[in-house]
Amino acid sequence: MEDIRQLSDLQLDALREVANIGAGHAATALSQMIGGRIMITVPRVTVTPLEDIPRQLAEPEEPIAAVLMHMLGDLTGRTLLIFPNQTAKRLAELMLRRPINMEADLNELEQSAVKECGNILSAAYMNALSEFMGMMLLPSPPSLAIDMSSAVLTTAYLQFNPDPSFVVCVESEFLMDESGERLRGLFLLLPDPQSLQAILRAVRVA
Repeated sequence: MEDIRQLSDLQLDALREVANIGAGHAATALSQMIGGRIMITVPRVTVTPLEDIPRQLAEPEEPIAAVLMHMLGDLTGRTLLIFPNQTAKRLAELMLRRPINMEADLNELEQSAVKECGNILSAAYMNALSEFMGMMLLPSPPSLAIDMSSAVLTTAYLQFNPDPSFVVCVESEFLMDESGERLRGLFLLLPDPQSLQAILRAVRVA
């Protein structure tokens, strides 16, 4: 079985271009929802050990918000979109178009706003991958977990079989056009073994 770690820089660039297409669609949808222009860029795509993800995003004792979705259809697996907790709160504030208490836990409405933001971005990435692969790919409804980064990723790890020791990590940066504010999140692609092989074959001929 081919190993995801064997991807070359050129092949990762192909995945990055796919992600850029998805980011563009997501930016359009989110801009309409927040009533202001937002741009989403993909600085890089990497193949990363799952245990390294927490260090990339937040300190171990800091909570993160993670939107988990299942991939269904011709490609199967899971996606995880993760933000530092303060970034998730800011996104909820933007989605709801009102100030929220940045010191308090997210309430039910605010959590729903974060899930919808994650749903839009993750579904856009998945749709772009679906078009690139020429396969049907359907996203499940999103679920949200807010906890320490190691705990959230352990949950994702336990739901995945077999061991996803390496995942495709898509860095995502949100730029608010009016304020110049930048927010950062990570989109993790955890394909099932057969789907991983299909993706590897596709980027090798791209």
